[in-house]
Amino acid sequence: MKRILGVVVLLLLAAGVWWLLEWRNAPPVLEFSKTTRETIVDQLSTNGKIEPVQWEAARNESAGVVQKVHVRKGQRVNAGDPLIEIEMREARAAVEAANARIAQIRAELDTISRGGRAAELSTIDSSLATARQELSTAQRESAELERLVAKQAATPYELTLAKQRVDALRTQIQGLDARRVSLVGAADRTSAEARLREAESSKKLAEQQVALGTVRAPMAGVVYQIDVRAGDYIAPGTLVASVGRVEQVRALIYVDEPELGRIGEGKPVTVTWDALPGREWKGTVQKVPTVITALGSRQVGEVECVIENPSLDLLPGSNINAFIQAAVVPNAVAVSKAALRRENNETGVYALRADGKTVEWRPVKLGVSSLVRAQVISGLKDGEAVAMPTDRPLKTGMEVAVEYR
Repeated sequence: MKRILGVVVLLLLAAGVWWLLEWRNAPPVLEFSKTTRETIVDQLSTNGKIEPVQWEAARNESAGVVQKVHVRKGQRVNAGDPLIEIEMREARAAVEAANARIAQIRAELDTISRGGRAAELSTIDSSLATARQELSTAQRESAELERLVAKQAATPYELTLAKQRVDALRTQIQGLDARRVSLVGAADRTSAEARLREAESSKKLAEQQVALGTVRAPMAGVVYQIDVRAGDYIAPGTLVASVGRVEQVRALIYVDEPELGRIGEGKPVTVTWDALPGREWKGTVQKVPTVITALGSRQVGEVECVIENPSLDLLPGSNINAFIQAAVVPNAVAVSKAALRRENNETGVYALRADGKTVEWRPVKLGVSSLVRAQVISGLKDGEAVAMPTDRPLKTGMEVAVEYR
């Protein structure tokens, strides 16, 4: 029995050694993918910011405390619409005071145009009427006395007294006429008119000050920036709001310096905004940068693009994601970028030979590339299999077991 068990153990050990030797000599199983004919889109992905193509700044001319804000960010306005109001208490009080002075002076001019104050004119006119009536009576009495004196029915002394009475009444009437004329003179009218012009000028200046308290939209468009709130004190010249037209917007796209060679005017651009997921806006590159600037730790060029915004919902000031279509190559031989290797200072792949069992190093010349695929200009043909990444070191002539992705 022991002899049988010993034989079994020896057979098992021999089988294990044989399997181990076979396993060590078996070709490794590698994953392969094939080159294909497809359209390669070289798309550069980066970020940027939206600005209006046409815009104007609204600034205040008068200092003060913001009393009311009429608009909010993103609101459409017409030229001249009020944006904010500044408290103008002193200027409004000056307008009211000027209105009171104007009303008073115009009342004086109305009195002047009627010849004087009503009470005084009434007294003079009453006195004139009485004097004229008495004069008429005195003249009749004097004439009657002259007739009687001629008939010696009255004395000359009585006639003299009657004539003196007529003269006295005429003098009284002349005095009343002169008093009526001199009640309001030309100097009074001139003075009142001068005071009226001064009051109207003061009112106009005060109204201008009040008007400066309302900051209005400089153009029709969208309020894409407003930095003041009710209760804020603002000095003259403060930027209150920015208003622009947003049917088209300008995208300033930040492209890293090494990638700038891929960008040219007229290239298609797509932008997205995280605030409106699922939406895309299209445009084109309008201007390539002429200088490099620092953006945090990056060295970038600002690529200017015009973006169509027909629904007006892509707001200036937004931080956006940008995708510039640098190149499009139709019907290109494409290889997976994961299969590309760098050996001996050249780029290439390990391609499967015609025998279907061994690989060989194949240098390749590449063209444009997308995120995961690259155009092969030379070194590979359509339909060839190339090895995908593996931990095993590869070399030309190495036998492999093929497994396609």
